[in-house]
Amino acid sequence: MTDEADLRRPLLPSPKRVRFVELAGGAMSALLAGDLSGAGRVAGVSLTEYFMTDSARWLWQFRLDQMAADPGHARWMVRQAVVGDGGLVVGHAGFHGPPDEAGMVEIGYSVAPDFRRQGYGRSALVELLRLAAAEPTATTVRATIGPDNVASLATISGFGFVEVGEQWDEEDGLELVFEVPACRLPLT
Repeated sequence: MTDEADLRRPLLPSPKRVRFVELAGGAMSALLAGDLSGAGRVAGVSLTEYFMTDSARWLWQFRLDQMAADPGHARWMVRQAVVGDGGLVVGHAGFHGPPDEAGMVEIGYSVAPDFRRQGYGRSALVELLRLAAAEPTATTVRATIGPDNVASLATISGFGFVEVGEQWDEEDGLELVFEVPACRLPLT
């Protein structure tokens, strides 16, 4: 998907800027309980129904289970993608966990339908790459994407990701596996 020249070319910033706000376990628990306004109070911003979808609820339970198994992993998990001074939440992003023993860290991001195709996914990706580059133990960033997820494939295009294989995910089915060195900092 890319070549060596892509790895040397600096990353351009997204025209949209997101900032991340951690989505704490208490907010995820409230979402699982169906308490959207309570989750928003815990999170410090207004969350939308997008955070209550079946796929989002699956993710909150999965991340809570991970954090229960190792509370030190919490800082790697889920962040809200927030824009503007009013704290508009456009999606969520994070890592599947801390870097593994080989230094690989896997990213994940999702933009709410009302905000797609506006540059927020790209901005979230840039911020995830910045966080990975700032982590001394991270050497590789991985993204796994379904072959029919055209939007996500387009989002990672131009960031130096190289397709390194494929895998079967119990939740998502067939996924293409892409990696890029973690030291590649996006421009601001």
